[in-house]
Parts: sequence; C-alpha cells; structure tokens
Amino acid sequence: MAKLILSVDGTVLREVPLTKERITVGRKPHNDIPVDNLAVSGEHAAIITILNDSFIEDLNSTNGTLVNGKPIKKHFLQHNDVIEIGKHKLKYFNDAPAAAASADFEKTMIIRKPSAAPAPAPAPAAAPAAPAATPAAASPVDTQSQRPTAPPPAAAPAAPAAAPTAGGREGAIQVLSGAAAGRTLDLTKNLTTIGKPGTQVAVITRRPTGYFITHVEGASFPTLNGAPLGPQAHQLNDHDLIEIAGVKMEFFYKP
Repeated sequence: MAKLILSVDGTVLREVPLTKERITVGRKPHNDIPVDNLAVSGEHAAIITILNDSFIEDLNSTNGTLVNGKPIKKHFLQHNDVIEIGKHKLKYFNDAPAAAASADFEKTMIIRKPSAAPAPAPAPAAAPAAPAATPAAASPVDTQSQRPTAPPPAAAPAAPAAAPTAGGREGAIQVLSGAAAGRTLDLTKNLTTIGKPGTQVAVITRRPTGYFITHVEGASFPTLNGAPLGPQAHQLNDHDLIEIAGVKMEFFYKP
C-alpha cells in the first residue's frame, strides 16, 4: 500500500497510508493532512490514488507545491518522490509496480487531442480461414482470435485482449457535442483521462467490478446524469451521461 511520511525540519510527524482515493493537504483543519503553517493555503494540494498509482495536484495554492525541488501543477508520483508544501515535506513510498498511468494520462486526453486516435471504421477484408467474406468490419485484432465461426454481423470494433470487467464486458464513451462529436473511444486501458487541462479533467478507471469516474482537476465538478460528480469515485452504468469541460458524452457497454 502506498503511503506518505510527513516531516518538518527532519522530524517525522506522522505516517499517512493512502487508503482513500482523494486526500487533501492544507492549513484548514478539515483536510485529511492538516498543516498548521501560514505558508500553506487553506486547501493546498490533493493526492489522488487510483489502483496502484497516485498523483498530486496543486489546488491553486498561494505559494505552490514542489516535487523533488521543482514546482508542479499536477505530477504522477513515483517511489521516493519528495513533496514540499511550505516547510513541510511528504515523502511518497510505493513499492508496487506502476501501471504506466502517466503515459495513459497524456495519450487519452480526448478533448485536447480530438484526432489523436481515429475512430474504428469497417474495412472490407476476407477473414482468414473463413468460408466466405462477410460484411462485418475487419480489425487488426480479429486475426488474434481465430475462431472457426464467422464474426458477429454488427459493425463494432473488435475488442483487444484485456482483463475482463464486470461481466466480462468492455466499456466505451461516445462524444455527443463539441468538435469531436460522434467520436467513440474504447476504454481498454486501466486509466483513461477525459477533459480539458486547466479547466476540468476526470479519470475513468477500469476495475474488476466495472468502470469508475473520478474528478481530478478543476474548480467545478463534471456532471453525471445532470448531477455534480463530487470528489469521490462513482461507478458508471450503461448509458450514463457525462458532461465535462462543456462537452457531453455517453458511457456504454459494448455488445
């Protein structure tokens, strides 16, 4: 389990296990890690932990947040990273292997990069060892599942080999408004981020029990079916409607 060691001037004050998905640090007493120092803002920073990975976000504090001596806005934490908030230090410990979250975080920002990953489209091609060509879409991963029967007739992108979620079904989101309207993104990664940096960002995590969405950046929360998301993770249900950074999208389970 990941944890933080809080210290000041070399004296250890407490150990904080990262058992919650969101932990706040600040001068006000309601924070999970209250720091009584005038150099620390009322709500200074937040540490979000998802699966085996954690990252820290500065909450527009007055004096900023440093990680390993460098100012950050948001930073994926690695074992032995040192966070500096005022005169206090938080050392991050996590011996568990990372799930390449930092790479996923940048590559799946669908609003910032609306054309980063093309939407899957049917392409006529003969399936190997099939008795006859079918109108179903051919996909690069179709050849990995060499079944004796023809693929289903529905024109849907083939699912890549991945750990099953609830009921073994894979999820996806379809953008309903904005410049990327009509685009569909398959949720094949453990971490998929959506939103607009500096405005609103959320992360969708894939777990054995299903998909969950968590707010990670922005002064206001995204909405889920018209209601503010809040700071905690929410499980996504089929056909849930998400609105983030002014863009509407729908979560659904692929057939």
